[in-house]
Amino acid sequence: MVEFGEGLQWTWVMGGLARRYDQGYADAEAGIGGPAGPFPGLIVHWLDVSDEGRMPLDPRLWSEGPIGSTYPACMAVKAGAEQGPEAAYAYLRAVREGLMCFRRKLDTTEALVEEARRARLDVERFRRDLGSHAIVEAFGDDLEEARAVPDEARAGGHVKEIGQGRERVSFPTAVFVAENGSQHSVFGHKPYEDYRSAARAAGARPTEGEPPGVLDALRRFGRMAGREVEAVCDLPEPRAAAELWRLAGEWKVKPVRVLTGQLWEPA
Repeated sequence: MVEFGEGLQWTWVMGGLARRYDQGYADAEAGIGGPAGPFPGLIVHWLDVSDEGRMPLDPRLWSEGPIGSTYPACMAVKAGAEQGPEAAYAYLRAVREGLMCFRRKLDTTEALVEEARRARLDVERFRRDLGSHAIVEAFGDDLEEARAVPDEARAGGHVKEIGQGRERVSFPTAVFVAENGSQHSVFGHKPYEDYRSAARAAGARPTEGEPPGVLDALRRFGRMAGREVEAVCDLPEPRAAAELWRLAGEWKVKPVRVLTGQLWEPA
């Protein structure tokens, strides 16, 4: 978003990570479970992800109020996208933070509507869209797209079995589509350079100018992890941390504590 600016237009495809969670059953789409159910495995998995990615997480959701499915949140993101690309991203971000950082049980209509309020969407429109058949169909189209495994993904081993003879591409997957329709895909967890190369291959060109300063980045995105500040502002970890705490000392930004770290937001 920062490096390529308006040279990229974003469409968020909801892949439906887990149709169902409960204590005795872990949907094959989630891929994590065991005799005691999915939750202990998910807690450990989230902690491993936090350690590897240096992103703050709080997996106590899975011991305090686990969600029953990711499908309601997926459909809610599609409903948010009805209000435009900026609303789509704002709502997706709110849901990610709510689930992964703040232990919000986001699998009911009212909880998802409250996230629309936090993301400053038109709440009444969001509620109507969320309950519409059009959103169910839009989410169904996304599921079909995720399950249409291209030969490139299959050749690279980026295929996930999800039970009942079904499969999907590995998550995350990004597909950069050029103006002529050619596609340049990045499957699974890859370095940022792979995304940059795929974007350029699709015809996108970086914007001119220097990376934003830390305060400017926070004002644009609202809330960021230290790791995100490093990437967006092109700063090494020690410098990013020092600048964040300097700004905090000047009461310009403030940390929001999460179990394994913190998020930062303008004060």
